[in-house]
Amino acid sequence: MSSSSNRQCAACKQLRRRCTSNCIFLPYFPPTDPQRFSFVHRIFGASNVAKMLQKVEEHERGDVAESLYYEAHCRIQDPVYGCVGIITLLHEQIYDFQCQLAKVEAEIQVVKAQQLGSKNAWVK
Repeated sequence: MSSSSNRQCAACKQLRRRCTSNCIFLPYFPPTDPQRFSFVHRIFGASNVAKMLQKVEEHERGDVAESLYYEAHCRIQDPVYGCVGIITLLHEQIYDFQCQLAKVEAEIQVVKAQQLGSKNAWVK
């Protein structure tokens, strides 16, 4: 095996093509994690991923690749909603916790008012 095939990225390996040193996928889809590219390829397609990576600044590409992987992973688990389903669930949980917090804060105010009322009764 040549040194170039040893560092072949997961994308080029899956697509069965030669991986060059300037491969757009190489930094973001390492050969040690082939499933990462597999998910992204399955949902977005290799050419679309390459276009998306090329359209952003190089320092932003890692975040783009991570976002694509996360969305692809979520979309495979939940084909209808993807990560939007998770976001919706989290919003619902936040709303539930805010309601619980408001209830507890109201109960605290009632207890404080009762304590203040009993203190005033002793003063009279």
